[in-house]
Amino acid sequence: MRAWAVFLLLLAGCTGSPDKTTLIVYSPHGKELLTESEKGFEAQNPNIDVRWLDMGSQDALDRVRSEKANPQADIWWGAPSTMFSQAEKEGLLDAYKPTWSDKIESDAKSPNDSWYGTFQTPEVIAYNTAAISREEAPQDWDELLDPKWKNKIIIRDPLPSGGMRAIYSAMILRAMPADGSFEPGYMWLRRLDANTKEYVINLTILIQKIARQEALLTLWNMPDIELQKTQYGFPVDYIIPRSGTPVLTDAIAIVKGTRHRAEAEAFYEFVNSEDSLVSSATKFYRIPSRNDIPKDRLPEWMQNLNIPKMDMKWDLVEAKSQEWMEHWDSYIRGAGATP
Repeated sequence: MRAWAVFLLLLAGCTGSPDKTTLIVYSPHGKELLTESEKGFEAQNPNIDVRWLDMGSQDALDRVRSEKANPQADIWWGAPSTMFSQAEKEGLLDAYKPTWSDKIESDAKSPNDSWYGTFQTPEVIAYNTAAISREEAPQDWDELLDPKWKNKIIIRDPLPSGGMRAIYSAMILRAMPADGSFEPGYMWLRRLDANTKEYVINLTILIQKIARQEALLTLWNMPDIELQKTQYGFPVDYIIPRSGTPVLTDAIAIVKGTRHRAEAEAFYEFVNSEDSLVSSATKFYRIPSRNDIPKDRLPEWMQNLNIPKMDMKWDLVEAKSQEWMEHWDSYIRGAGATP
């Protein structure tokens, strides 16, 4: 009840100017990118007041789901596409075909126009550069299980995080035998848990603890680690696992029942315009899903990316990830390698 009361107070503060329409955005993209997008959009649309709520991907889905009868958000911007697919099946999203719809690969958009990919997000192994050299850091997923890393790993709590859920799902898939058993993947996660010192609630705490060497390794997405390293000077860097990594399609959608449809469409178009995507790439290291952005407008490091993509059965992830995470939370978290 207390959390809901806080949310009601927040919404009460979102009335904005009486001469402006308030547009509510749910997103996990962080205050830096969200603030930049808010200011840019409002400069072009002075009659709209953007208010965003920064939350985990799973939290955003849960909130949109719980508010189905009385939607509070207009736009949901950011989460793995599997979550948007689930929301689409539950009737939580309004279809919208953006002007750039033909500039997105077919596997990065809904066939019914319920959601579209905005960014491509590779997952990586991150490490403290003051304590570990690049050569010493784990070069692939299985190296994280080496006993020498016991109590040296810290992880963002996977339950509210779409990215961490995707990484854990990928580990189950890569260990899955021909008979489709989940147990080898669960055992892999048990061994990772045995080396994990702590699970933390958000990226800010995670990076601070890595910087203070309370732990030395973590798993997270490449753009956020690049941002923490380059813009904020944290002693972190990353390894792209040599055997391949899940590359998530990060999507956007209009929430079904929005009372500000035209404004929501305008925001949808703005954050996925060529200029906005170039800005997100340059300032926040986000890799565009659109395939028509001129290479010479993107940062040099992004122009010829060659990331080994893990083969992901996204339909299976969508169907089973909740079951996998419930099993992890009930039987693996804190249990170490004990079956």
